[in-house]
Amino acid sequence: MRKTFIIITSWLPVILWMMLIFFLSAQSAVESSALSTKVTELILGLINRVVPAFSSSMTDYAYLNRVIRKLAHFLLYLVLGLLTTRALRKNGITGMKPLVLAVIICALYAVTDELHQMFVPGRSSQISDVILDTVGGLAGATLYHTRQGDKRYPS
Repeated sequence: MRKTFIIITSWLPVILWMMLIFFLSAQSAVESSALSTKVTELILGLINRVVPAFSSSMTDYAYLNRVIRKLAHFLLYLVLGLLTTRALRKNGITGMKPLVLAVIICALYAVTDELHQMFVPGRSSQISDVILDTVGGLAGATLYHTRQGDKRYPS
């Protein structure tokens, strides 16, 4: 019973996070663009409050929007790397194995995510996004691994 509880509570966040990534990838180009535009406008608004002299020309806006979209890739997979490493550790896998396995899982999920986007209206598949996602997964797995040391069952 306890083992089942550990399996469910450790892997459920990973599955839910993967579902979020899938949902975001399933958005059409128009929906995805609208979401990133809202996020960009929110960030520009915050920057303008902190630095009132900040000028946001269309070039700045387009560049910031692209940076935010790429940062979203990195951060989504950073969290996936953290959650996956945690799940592996909670299930008794120790040493460097959780880190390596988590990065492999993130990389494979990134590939399937980009393949999925090929079938979404207006979206495309980019190898650079797979690389960025994998680096994000590596960063998350490394953060969790170094934070936890070599504990068998991290908190």
